[in-house]
Amino acid sequence: QLQLVESGGGLVQPGGSLRLSCAASGFTLDPYAIGWFRQAPGREREGVSCISRHGNTLNYADSVKGRFTISRDNAKNTVYLQMNSLRPEDTAVYYCAAEFRCSSWPADWGYWGQGTLVTVSS
Repeated sequence: QLQLVESGGGLVQPGGSLRLSCAASGFTLDPYAIGWFRQAPGREREGVSCISRHGNTLNYADSVKGRFTISRDNAKNTVYLQMNSLRPEDTAVYYCAAEFRCSSWPADWGYWGQGTLVTVSS
């Protein structure tokens, strides 16, 4: 059974940092691009960042550029999203997804985790 499991979410004050992890079980992440998406209440799911299979292509939404960093450790079968300078508008459920290439469209992704909640509030 192919599973992606996100972790690392929580409550953080504005300006703070969190690191999200996306771990795979039942398959290896090596052949896949991995994307991070988020969905705030009442809003559509949106792409946040994506890393290609070999990590040589990194994409970021304009809203997170310069604040978020995506990375992967294929030996640990895990992808990370380091989030710095967090803002209240970053509050959302964050999901990771796997597919063979990056895309900003959620419908293009075949495998999804269950999500982890990030709340940015004072």
